[in-house]
Amino acid sequence: MTDLADLEGTSAAPPRENGELVFDEPWQMRAFGVAADLVDAGRFTWRDFQQQLIAAIGEWESTPEAERGEWAYYDHWLTALERLIAERDVLAAGELDSRSEEYAARPHGHDH
Repeated sequence: MTDLADLEGTSAAPPRENGELVFDEPWQMRAFGVAADLVDAGRFTWRDFQQQLIAAIGEWESTPEAERGEWAYYDHWLTALERLIAERDVLAAGELDSRSEEYAARPHGHDH
């Protein structure tokens, strides 16, 4: 089972409201679930993910304010996840993009 306690109290802890994880969009929940499943499968650890997330957030923070856009926590989460998927060869090169495009092309209401 995924131990999110590893992330609690760190800059990589997912946002919560009244103790519950907060997702504004369904894709955010899916990205969280993919990361948790890959941790459970032993593809990387939460600590590995945390380091990638910290790096992604740091890059956003170091980008000039006029160029970086609005703060969006799960955009950084997704960046960290994509980097780890590529770094750990979880998917073949280009497969993440093709799967994402295939998913995005599905009709409305078939987002699971």
